[in-house]
Amino acid sequence: MASSVPKQYSILRGRSVLEWSVAPFLARPDCAGVVIALAADDQRWTSQALSREVRVSTTVGGAERSSSVQRGLEALRGRAGRNDWVLVHDAARPCLSSVDLDRLVVTLKDDDVGGLLASAVIDTLKKSDAEGRVTATVSRTDLWRALTPQMFRYEVLERALAQAVQQRVSVTDEAQAVELLGLQPRLVAGSADNIKITVPEDLVRAEHILATMNAATMNAATTGPASMSQDS
Repeated sequence: MASSVPKQYSILRGRSVLEWSVAPFLARPDCAGVVIALAADDQRWTSQALSREVRVSTTVGGAERSSSVQRGLEALRGRAGRNDWVLVHDAARPCLSSVDLDRLVVTLKDDDVGGLLASAVIDTLKKSDAEGRVTATVSRTDLWRALTPQMFRYEVLERALAQAVQQRVSVTDEAQAVELLGLQPRLVAGSADNIKITVPEDLVRAEHILATMNAATMNAATTGPASMSQDS
């Protein structure tokens, strides 16, 4: 990011990326709590309004994503039942829409495995050699970009991540760990606007996406009741 400020604390439209990322979950009455994995030397958390939210707690994260998720599950031990749903979301994904989150929860609430938001690949894919020259064009049929949140039962996710550690497999997301159990997570279509902040240009794009989402929400709130009144 070429910045002294960790990307999750970058400011977007008056709020930190982290605040935007957590907001859709806290807006849901069925969200019992949120655990945020922080760096051991984090100096910025206490300045966040989130730090005073009663449903939010923290834990110290690990060196890799999977170990941070394991720390989060440990923090939930005794609070979450083995069959409770756990949703894992990237702190640097501030553009998750409530529509996508609701679709994920509703689609998976009775699923035997769980699953994740994902976006179908629409670009032509190329495979390269060590010199950066094309060696093949890869079919994009049935290919998806994994997004977050990813939603699994507490016990399943805990067991999947523990097995990955035992087998010394470095998993890049929760779905991969669950796949190692021989299970098939379900893909739930989500918006490609659910971007992960990685480079400075992503902040500009996120600003635009959030402005558009906010405008759409305000427009719905303004026109919805009027339309209902006219229909009645």
